[in-house]
Formats: sequence, structure tokens, C-alpha cells
Amino acid sequence: MTDQLRSEVRDHYARAALAVIDGPGCCSPIAPGEPVFGPGLYTPEELGPLPADAVAASLGCGNPTAVADLHPGETVLDLGSGGGIDVLLAARRVAPGGTAYGLDMTEEMLTLARRNAAEAGVDNTVFVKGEIEAIPLPDASVDVVISNCVINLSTEKPRVFSEIARVLRPGGRLGVSDIVADDDLTPTERAERGSFAGCVAGALTFSEYAAGLTAAGLTAIRLTPTHAVGDGLYGAIVAAIRPQAGSPAEPEDADAAAAGLRAARALPPVGQVLLGAGANDGESSCGPGCCCG
Repeated sequence: MTDQLRSEVRDHYARAALAVIDGPGCCSPIAPGEPVFGPGLYTPEELGPLPADAVAASLGCGNPTAVADLHPGETVLDLGSGGGIDVLLAARRVAPGGTAYGLDMTEEMLTLARRNAAEAGVDNTVFVKGEIEAIPLPDASVDVVISNCVINLSTEKPRVFSEIARVLRPGGRLGVSDIVADDDLTPTERAERGSFAGCVAGALTFSEYAAGLTAAGLTAIRLTPTHAVGDGLYGAIVAAIRPQAGSPAEPEDADAAAAGLRAARALPPVGQVLLGAGANDGESSCGPGCCCG
């Protein structure tokens, strides 16, 4: 990531954290059934036990813990953990015996996340300062990597994918929510639809995403679009596995990309979320200029 873009992203999300710490969250109410970003993508049952500030600071484009298939005793890592909503949800799912790590480069978000974890009484969380291009965890130390609308913010995505593969244990799983672009959109067209810090300009296409994961040695790649967020832009669940030692990674990126793209082009209009029971019951989404998008 260039220094300028890194600074812009850090400042954008530092302001979002401070807005929650100092007063009301950035998310504004909209009509029910129209979640595109933010807490409207979680079920009331998931949000109920969480601190209000963890919910208010939710800036993502999906709900990765809903599909990550977490189990007690596992170690899970959330890349770009923000105010900690997905770390708190993951921590409850991997207890007892498991640990949920949150990695964020923004000190303000880490402060907010630690405060939220303390308020929630969740003691199996660890929040670490760092960048997703250089994850400060040992090799093969994580069972599951999750992330929510963050990988698109990096301009060094091959490094991100390599780091994910490095920290995953053999057989470990990737399950992230992210913004993915139609293969027909050029980088210029993506930039015209939104800013880098707004999770749009840096979005990979379906083909680019699948090829990047394959190049990092990950396999069983699936790109499942969940909802449209703009013209040719989609929220999607991206899943992959680090193969067991001695198991060759199959070159399946083209098939995964094609399947994801077909499903995306068949989606209903912006704001109608298909994946996750109860997801359409949310009553808030993030306003323009504040959350991703």
C-alpha cells in the first residue's frame, strides 16, 4: 500500500472510531430490508448481546462469522478488526478453549475494540496492532482467517493472500466478506464508482480474486455474492482452504470466478441481501461518506 493511501485509510477509520468513542455512531437509520453495509447485515440475535459501540462501529459489507463454521477450541484471526464486532462474535463461537485475534493498524479502533470486549465480558480476545500485509503472528498458528470488507483496502493484495496462507495451519480455512467487482469493470471504472477508503476503488474482480488466492497456494476457492452494492459491485463471501501437506492445490480459480460472476449478475437490485437468515431484518446501514461505500 502506498504511504498516501495507507494514510488516507488510517485517517478515515480513525475518524470513524473517534465518532463512536466521542458520541453517536456513524450509522444512520434507513428503511428496513435495505442493508448494504454495517450492522443491518447481522441478525438481531447476534447483535443483542453486543455493546452498542461495537454495533455502531460496524463498517463491513457482510457477516463472515455466519459462514466461517467456527468450532470450540479454534484460533481465529480477523483482519482489519475495527471496533471488534466480528472478533466478539467469533470469540463466543470458539469458546471454550479457543482464541479470537483482531488485527488492526488504527490505534483508535484498537482502543474501541478492547473497550467493547471488556464491556461484553469476553476474555478470549487478543487485539494486535499491525498491517494485513505483514501479519504479526507465527507461521501455521491460525485455524480460520476472517475479514469484513478490508482486503479491498490493500494495494498489495498478493502480500495479503500470501500472509493468509502463511499463518493458516494446513487444512485451515479462509472465510471473508469483501467487495468484488464484475470482471467487465476496469480499474478506472471501479475508481469512478467510489473511493479507495470507501471500499470500492480497490475492489478486485471475481477473476482477479480467485487467481490471487490460487497464486498464494490456497484451494477449494468459492466466491459467493450476497448482494449488490452498486453498479457492477457486489458484497461477497470469499472462502478457501490451505491444503494439507502433500495435497496439491488444483488450478480451479477460473471455475470459481466464473461461478461467482454468474451468480452476481443474477442478483436482485442493490439492498436486497440473500445470504444469512434474518439479515434483512436490520434497521440501519451506514450513511454515505462514513462507512464503506
